[in-house]
Amino acid sequence: MNTVFKQSGGLSRWRKREILVQVLEEEANESKSLFLLSHGQQALWFLYKLAPKSWANNSLFTVRIRSDVDTRALRRTFQVLISRHSSLRTTYTERDGKPFQQIHENSRAYFEEIDASAWDWEELKEQVSQASHRPFNLEQGSVMRVSLFTRSPKDHILLLAIHHIAIDFWSLSVLIDELRILYPAEKAGTLVSLSPQALSYADYVRWQHKILTGSMGEHLWAYWRKQLAGELSVLNLPTDRPRPLVQTYCGASCNFKLSEQLTQRLKELVQAERSTLFMLLLASFQVLLHRYTGQEDILVGSPMSGRMQREFAGVVGYFVNPVVLRANLSGNPSFKAFLSQVRQTVLAAIVHQDYPFPLLIERLQPNRDPSCSPLFQVLFALQKPQRSEQVIEVLTANDAHSRLDWGGWN
Repeated sequence: MNTVFKQSGGLSRWRKREILVQVLEEEANESKSLFLLSHGQQALWFLYKLAPKSWANNSLFTVRIRSDVDTRALRRTFQVLISRHSSLRTTYTERDGKPFQQIHENSRAYFEEIDASAWDWEELKEQVSQASHRPFNLEQGSVMRVSLFTRSPKDHILLLAIHHIAIDFWSLSVLIDELRILYPAEKAGTLVSLSPQALSYADYVRWQHKILTGSMGEHLWAYWRKQLAGELSVLNLPTDRPRPLVQTYCGASCNFKLSEQLTQRLKELVQAERSTLFMLLLASFQVLLHRYTGQEDILVGSPMSGRMQREFAGVVGYFVNPVVLRANLSGNPSFKAFLSQVRQTVLAAIVHQDYPFPLLIERLQPNRDPSCSPLFQVLFALQKPQRSEQVIEVLTANDAHSRLDWGGWN
């Protein structure tokens, strides 16, 4: 505001008053669209400010489509999704050193069409990789990019890149479910009615602040303080190379399948032990880590949905919250006894999942080492099959030969 008045020195008294009223109205309207960040978002904002050119928090979804695509209808569909979900039309800023998110009433979908007809497969993969790794400018937006690479009228790669501050895996499922409904309607030029969003991510932020500053927050903190009391050992896996002094975040993946026979035996054991497949696989994973390291105190992180309140089930945003699942293998327990321990740990973690992991680190103050993550160094997650096939189904409803060649969610 001071800048405005410095530049209005030659204006009349009445004109200055008009400018003052205008500025006050603009600031009032802007303040109505400014909201605090959730604790999870605050952590991601901190990382963004440290490395604004990093793509480490780009959430990616790619799918190959072997059919005609109505690009105009697809563009309109993503515009509807942005208009429907405020997290996709939000930018981030700071006021007096404090981060805020600003929701914009109108925001155009970032939708680009790339002619890939002259590229071979290797060049195409390289171009998709480069598009995936482009950093986001959270202060200017957009937080979502849609890129359609077209090799031929019946061969496309659809890349959806969204900054993690605006989305999680659950949210992606919400978007795909709505994409399945909206795109055919846009293509056919028909009206479709989705249930209105009663709540927004800003409502979740307010709810989180309310519970954490009340008795519920103290109850959650008391549980995790007790659960993570004592020394929290770093997992020392016998790697073939020394750990870098500073994390590089470079990694790789190894894929394998469990046989049908083994899968059936696992399901039978789950039923016999009144457990779940997640608990059984987690227990097996922790035993494996114990055998590799010789450590008896095993801490594993696992992402929880952060949506214990059903009202937030259809809201797109960053709700996911990792919890620490601590296992004690001292005394060489039998696997069934250990599975029972894991079962109790998981059930308790689910009940107490609403305590934000960044706040947990802040209050526990564990020893910080730039070479590894605090509290846990491995993550375990059991996710439903990816939903790329559903996108294919939507975009290629009349093509019986369409198939998914490669895709993923990172």
